[in-house]
Amino acid sequence: MAYFLAKTDPETYSVSDFARDKNTVWDGVTNPLAARHISTMRKGDKVFLYHSMGDSAVVGLAKVASSPRLDPKNSKSWVVDMSFVAPLDPPTSLRTIKESNLFASFDLVRNSRLSTMPCPDDFVDWLRARYPKSKI
Repeated sequence: MAYFLAKTDPETYSVSDFARDKNTVWDGVTNPLAARHISTMRKGDKVFLYHSMGDSAVVGLAKVASSPRLDPKNSKSWVVDMSFVAPLDPPTSLRTIKESNLFASFDLVRNSRLSTMPCPDDFVDWLRARYPKSKI
């Protein structure tokens, strides 16, 4: 199982919206590298949900519920279905992630504009330690 991080603007689609809806199609990704990352997702992979505006932070956990498919609205992009798993409370801020000095090579720190990315194993382990009762 792989882990990814997917960003969303909370004013457009927040973790609360996702929790209410329980399932969603993850679409609207236009960056070619981010779209390529979506194309590598597999059913059962887990996704950290990240609010990218305001207090930028990892705020929730989702699971990939379908195989990737071409976006019917943009033939150069990909979409997957996702199911909401749980909120991560309290959120882990980008500031906390950066101040840990553990993830300088992680795209979240290096390339903050990328909307979807794979997560390195050490980041997943670090979040597991922060949320020991979660389903990470």
